[in-house]
Amino acid sequence: MLCALLGACALAPSARDDPLVAGKRALPPAYKIVERDPPFTALSEYKRRVARRIVQTSPGTYSQPMPEIMKSIVVVEITVDQAGRATAVSVYRSNGYAHLEERALSSVAKAGPFTPPAPALLQGSASVSFLETFLFRDDDFFQVRSLVPNEKLF
Repeated sequence: MLCALLGACALAPSARDDPLVAGKRALPPAYKIVERDPPFTALSEYKRRVARRIVQTSPGTYSQPMPEIMKSIVVVEITVDQAGRATAVSVYRSNGYAHLEERALSSVAKAGPFTPPAPALLQGSASVSFLETFLFRDDDFFQVRSLVPNEKLF
């Protein structure tokens, strides 16, 4: 009974002391709300986005099954800045068909600008670089390697 009497004497909390005021949660002053980075985008997914853009803007691509023997395989190094601009595009590897090398390079240049890479993909850098492979068949039509399912390559 004594406990009940003492409890009745306690001051009622004011609305100011209530952590839930007007539907909002009040945080103690020591806590801050921190904005999170956008979801991480894996490099492989970003390469597929770039590849889709290249294919959309390039005539002379194919999606039929790949031939057993390719006429040419051109590997291109692409550097994309934080705004999505291709700031550097160069041939990393080729088997000597200069016109197909030029076609791969111009396809990348024509497709830009690309979707900007996510900050998590940039990892604090001003740009991201990656390799992309152009698979040319005899009629000089090409596929972009990042869009070819792995099971079709072996």
